[in-house]
Amino acid sequence: MAILESAENYLETIFILNQGDAPVRSIDVVKELGYSKPSVSVAMKNLRSKGYVSISSAGYITLTDSGRDIAQSMHARHTLISDWLTYLGVDRDTAERDACKMEHGISEKSFIAIQNHIDEWKRNQSVM
Repeated sequence: MAILESAENYLETIFILNQGDAPVRSIDVVKELGYSKPSVSVAMKNLRSKGYVSISSAGYITLTDSGRDIAQSMHARHTLISDWLTYLGVDRDTAERDACKMEHGISEKSFIAIQNHIDEWKRNQSVM
């Protein structure tokens, strides 16, 4: 099932905010992304209806297994791409912004090729 880039961003944000098992509420997502409360509320309803999140009666957002899978994939892509761009000499802020755009558009095949290239380069560096 295809998922919109905005949904991927919301899921990744919830994933990041939940690191260390910190509880996440819609207001936390509002503050992190700088979106309006109504926009985040609508997004959370959509994510819940698609089965990506559950929301407790107290308003705490939890990723479902499918939501967590998507969030982890986006986060891994973002981290690898931003680190790679930084290594290539791009300043950290630009690398972060560009990685956010690239993580959604790159095919799985291309991402794996980049990941394999970086892994091979790291192995060769440790031999030297």
